[in-house]
Amino acid sequence: LDPAMAEALMEHCTGVSVGIAEFILEEVGDYIDVALFQDDLGFQDRSYMRPELYREKVKPYHRRLVEAIKSKTRAKVLMHSDGSVYSIIPDLIDIGVDALNPVQVSAKDMDSHRLKAEFGEHLSFWGGIDTHEVLPVGTPEDVRNEVMTRIRDLAPGGGYILASVHNILEEVPPENVVAMFDTALEY
Repeated sequence: LDPAMAEALMEHCTGVSVGIAEFILEEVGDYIDVALFQDDLGFQDRSYMRPELYREKVKPYHRRLVEAIKSKTRAKVLMHSDGSVYSIIPDLIDIGVDALNPVQVSAKDMDSHRLKAEFGEHLSFWGGIDTHEVLPVGTPEDVRNEVMTRIRDLAPGGGYILASVHNILEEVPPENVVAMFDTALEY
């Protein structure tokens, strides 16, 4: 409703984020492997905005932040965004994002096999073990199958960090957590 106000807000927030990143990375940039920024961009069934709107209104600010990070460190840039972000993954790669977290496989278009096939040369994936259904209500065998599927889909050629999609909450049975880690270690 007020594009000038939105731009001013994004400019200010980006300026603050860039300033913080530059300040911190000036001190520790040589000692870190991964620099994370987060900006959730997806609902369960679609991105928050059309890709064209993202490219016009948000991507330039994300690009500025990623460039600032990469100017101060050799660390990989990890972006956290929940939900269905498939439609803007090429844009994230374009601005220099190296890895995507959490790979919310329960969201629309976030099929792990497809993600790896289409973007695996340019992007690493961090997450993918479903916390929506499998970990909280599945059996240990369901968890084992989930882990094997994600390893099969995302690990070939490297570029996969196996982890749960989100935090493991208290309703997740301990045996499912053990099954996740045991299967990861086995495979």
